[in-house]
Amino acid sequence: MEIWKVIGMKNLDKVEFVWSSDAINARGLEYWDLADIRQLGMDQRKVNMLARDYLTEIEKKNYKPIMLSQRTGKPVILSHRMLPGLRKGQEKMSKSDTSSAIFMEDDEDEVKEKINKAYCVEGTVEGNPCIEYIKHIIFPWFQEFEVERSEEHGGNKTFKNLEDLISDYQSKKLHPGDLKAALAKALNRILKPVRDHFDNDPEAKALLEKVKKYNVTK
Repeated sequence: MEIWKVIGMKNLDKVEFVWSSDAINARGLEYWDLADIRQLGMDQRKVNMLARDYLTEIEKKNYKPIMLSQRTGKPVILSHRMLPGLRKGQEKMSKSDTSSAIFMEDDEDEVKEKINKAYCVEGTVEGNPCIEYIKHIIFPWFQEFEVERSEEHGGNKTFKNLEDLISDYQSKKLHPGDLKAALAKALNRILKPVRDHFDNDPEAKALLEKVKKYNVTK
């Protein structure tokens, strides 16, 4: 409920709090028969595949007959993408390493500093977290990527698709410094409404400060 208040949801007096376990147990047999999809991050893929192999080997002997009549085959594995960390060699972001990711409460200068320090080798796309951020956040959000630079360095350019951006970057027509500046600016545009909400809502601001007092664990 406190999180909903922080993000600005109204009319919370009409919200009913329901434990997910209650909803599941009320119609247990029906629920578990439908639970044939496992949704986790790519970092959990090996565990999911192990579950598929295990269920095949035991032929689901642990399930009741009424469930066996409806549950057939291996579960579907739906793995969502993990954003890499911003530092070199980080396959995924980490809450315990604040320099490895952009957080919703980061201010404008923090975003700029993190992106400026991010691993971003000139001409190299593979393993480049800045390219991944542009691919999975900026293009889906804005449908374009705007780069501002002096005429001496090619002038301003708006990329309408990732392929053109990658082409310019790999050919070194787009410098890492210009890419980073554009990425930081785009991320700050996305985060501005969040910052405005916390700045203008006293209750949200108080809740944020309260949350910040807790230790962040990995």
